[in-house]
Amino acid sequence: MDQRFTDGFWHSADGLKLHYRDYPGPSDADQPPILCMHGLTRNARDFTLLAERLSPEWRVIVPEMRGRGDSDYADDAGTYDVSQYVADVEALLAELGIERFVAIGTSLGGLMTMMLAQRGAERIAGAVLNDIGPAIEPGGLEKIRSYVGQGRSFPTWMHAARALQETHSDAHPGYQLEDWLQAAKRVMVLGQNGRISFDYDMAIGDTFREGEDAGGAPADNLWLAFESLADTPLLLVRGELSDLLSPDTVRQMKTRNRAMELATVPKTGHAPTLDEPEAVAAIDALLARVRTQENA
Repeated sequence: MDQRFTDGFWHSADGLKLHYRDYPGPSDADQPPILCMHGLTRNARDFTLLAERLSPEWRVIVPEMRGRGDSDYADDAGTYDVSQYVADVEALLAELGIERFVAIGTSLGGLMTMMLAQRGAERIAGAVLNDIGPAIEPGGLEKIRSYVGQGRSFPTWMHAARALQETHSDAHPGYQLEDWLQAAKRVMVLGQNGRISFDYDMAIGDTFREGEDAGGAPADNLWLAFESLADTPLLLVRGELSDLLSPDTVRQMKTRNRAMELATVPKTGHAPTLDEPEAVAAIDALLARVRTQENA
């Protein structure tokens, strides 16, 4: 299949060369682009199916945060925090001349979405928070700390898939071996030494374990950041089995933003891939709403 995106690069304020995928969309598109932001240890490949599905009608931009994928690793591991990622994305938006966009953020990317809203919600034409909210369950964070940054490598893709299954089967109990193989190819790469390893800087794990919150997010301000989306078309996607986003937090979010739509993905934990039928239908409905409002 032909590659549907072009590779782009931009530079952070501290000199890192950072990578993004740009799915151009139709030449006559008059709606804002979609900005997809990945999770803690993930990369642009997480959004391949979503971007390919949406790009016939929307421009889709998928940045890779510092230390992931084809973006440079940071010399200072202390810069692996949410505030820095937001600053990096702000630099990308400025370079591309994007003044208004739809944000889709998975986990860490959802925290970034809330913080971007706090810095200027009028820019955000619509938002999707994927399995994340202003309150994060300690048990879910502890599970992430148990595996992030371990630096494991594998001789074959089958070994890599089995390792993911061992760690994450509770989040995706319905996955078959082929699903785990696809998951492995999203989060790992084949290195020059012939070994398969995770596609991120292991120092991210050190920074994450040292923090008391989600990798540097200012926890006390996250509810205020969430409330910045009060006038923005908003969708929350939650995995039914999520250990990071509790039903109680969802209820609180709904109380504070009654216009927020909720889509629950059954038999799925942290985090939905956004390719599930429930997520697809909900995202399409949100984008239809955005298009109507933008053209009003």
